[in-house]
Order: sequence, then structure tokens, then C-alpha cells
Amino acid sequence: MAANYSIRLTTIGSVSNFQIRKVGKVLCDFSDTDQITFEENILVLKKESDLKKFKNINKFHAIILEENSSLNLENLISGFNSGVSHLNNNDIITIDPRSKLVRTIYRPQSKNNTIFTTERCNSNCLMCSQPPKDIDDSYMVNDIVKMLGLIDEPPETLGITGGEPLILKQDLIKILKLIKEKFPSTYVHMLSNGRYLAYKDIAEEIGNIGNKKFMIAIPLYADVPEVHDYIVQAKNAFDQTINGIYNANKNNISIEIRIVLHKQSIPRLTKLADYIISNFPFVKHVALMGLENMGYVKKNWNDLWIDPLDYSKELTETIKKLHYNLFHVSIYNLQLCLINKDLWTFSRQSISDYKNIYLDECKNCDVKKYCSGLFSSSILRHSKNINAQKI
Repeated sequence: MAANYSIRLTTIGSVSNFQIRKVGKVLCDFSDTDQITFEENILVLKKESDLKKFKNINKFHAIILEENSSLNLENLISGFNSGVSHLNNNDIITIDPRSKLVRTIYRPQSKNNTIFTTERCNSNCLMCSQPPKDIDDSYMVNDIVKMLGLIDEPPETLGITGGEPLILKQDLIKILKLIKEKFPSTYVHMLSNGRYLAYKDIAEEIGNIGNKKFMIAIPLYADVPEVHDYIVQAKNAFDQTINGIYNANKNNISIEIRIVLHKQSIPRLTKLADYIISNFPFVKHVALMGLENMGYVKKNWNDLWIDPLDYSKELTETIKKLHYNLFHVSIYNLQLCLINKDLWTFSRQSISDYKNIYLDECKNCDVKKYCSGLFSSSILRHSKNINAQKI
């Protein structure tokens, strides 16, 4: 499953004073130093001389200093190779002493915040942009709980992704309950392969949370087991996914079906549309998605890549079948110049702001502001047919 999470990474110089992970809220706007609350604030400064502005400097949860420093402060990190300008006031970040990384896990000014739950997954999809790792990352649950407690204003939307979030089982239930309690008006969208929903107890517990603004997006890549199971590289995945979708519906969980468009899924695309129409009339949304050139896609490029112009007929037929059968349908991650104009109304600006780019060819395009653009990872690998549209 493709991950879509808003995290920036910054290499840091030294974390010798830190023994445990820290989660805190960035403070870089300090015009009124007398009104600071210290417990969870991480002070971010460019110059060592700025430290003189603060009393009780050791009370901060942590201090991040861009330039190198020889000061022996127990909560100080200094020497950021790539600077600190990407950190903004009230961003929520983690500091990891093992990996020597600072990660931004929430940005209040962004509409693309997604909770990254785990790197583990029970599938191993050919086109996964976030390849799974078999590691113990259970610490992420504590990070998420702390993060949710630090958010001041309820976000309009909040994503949940992995890896496979449902692997967390009761920890995921805890996270979903906390979100429902703290942000009852927030739309929550979780990416999952849906296989664990085949277990009735998990589907029932999620349904019992009763969050009407919660939706699970589940990928389905073919109408037959052998093709779907090959794409996700997991035996019996098709049957588990189908049962999971039905169990979710029985427990009043809203479902979106996602279809990633590539050389392995295109041949059965129109038949998959027929299968969805016949078997899942309750599905709230169907999204058809272009490839992101990350993770396994780079390794499997020749087995996956097909120019969108070359599957234009299949895409058009699929969209029209679903639309005429009253499904809400969207096209994600495909440029407007590569799809038929009568499909433009289905296209969405779907690429998260921090990894969204446009090519030089797009500068004079009349519909650029309506186009999804490209993933930054596609700068060197993309359709040669991208061109400016004149309306």
C-alpha cells in the first residue's frame, strides 16, 4: 500500500545528551518570552547567541540549535546539516537518539497531515512506495498519543497510514477512540489493505467507535484472486480483502476502494469495474491512482510502468461505468494533459503539498491550477507526453 504521510527528515549533528525519544511542539516565535510554557516545547534557534534571551533554559523539553555548539546543556542538539528553516511554530516533532533524526509528524498549517502508524505490513505490494520492514516500532503508538495531545486546533482532515495500521489491533483502536473523542468534527481517512477486517472482532470494534467521519481506503487490483494476490505478493489476500470489505460494511464503516494503475492492473481494469458494481454497491468512493516513483516502484519499474496515454481507453471506460452506476469516482496523481478531457471533472489535486511539483512544460498551461501535477520523485521518470494545455 502506498504511504502518503507528511514527514520531513533533517539530519542532526549530535544527540549524545538524549537517552530517550522526545515528542514536542516547536517554538521558534518567541517575541514574548515571559509567556512560554516549557513542558512540551522544543525551542528552535539558529544562533547560539539567541540562547541569552531565555531564562530557565534547561526547562525546555529540548533545544535545537542550527549552528554547532560546544555548550554542555543536557537538552541541547546542535549542528543541523540542512538547517532548521522548515520548522515552524507549533509543528510537532520527534527526536530519535538512535537514528539521529528529527521528524516532523504534524504541521498545523498543512491540510495533508497523516499519522504514520507502523512500518510493518502483511502484504508486500509490487508498487509499494513505503516498503515494509519487519521491526519493532511499537514506540510509534506513544508518539502518536503524545502528538494528539499537543494539537491545539482540530484539523479539518487527518490521515492514518503505514505499513498496515490494522496490524496494531488494540493500539489502533486506542488511537481511533482518542481521535473521535478529541476531534469529533475531523474527517479521518485510513489507508489499509483491509485484510485484518476479515476478522469480525476487529471490524466490530472499529464500528463500535461510531465515528461517522471515518473512512477506510482499501486497495483492490483485480476481479480475480491470482492477479490481485500477485500484485500484493500475498497468498489468499484477495479473499481476505473481499471479506474485510463486507465485514466493514456490516459494521457501518465507510469504504473507499483504491486501484493503482500500472501494467499489472490495467488488463483487468474494466472487468474490475464490473465486479465492484455487482458486489459493492455500498462503497462510498472509488479512486483510480497513478504511480508514485518511490520504494518498490523504482525496482519494478519495467514491470509496472505504462504511459497513461496507453491506457486511456481502459480508464475512460472504467470511469464511465462506475459513474453511470452512481459511484463517486476520482482520478488521483494523473496529469490533465494525459487523460481525456471528458474525464477532467473526475481529476483531483491529490498529491500532498510537500512532495508536489510541476515541470517546466507546465508553466504556461491554462489548467495548471486544476491539475494534480507530479510527485517530486517523478522528476526524472514520467510520461514524455506531458504538455501545456491551451483553453
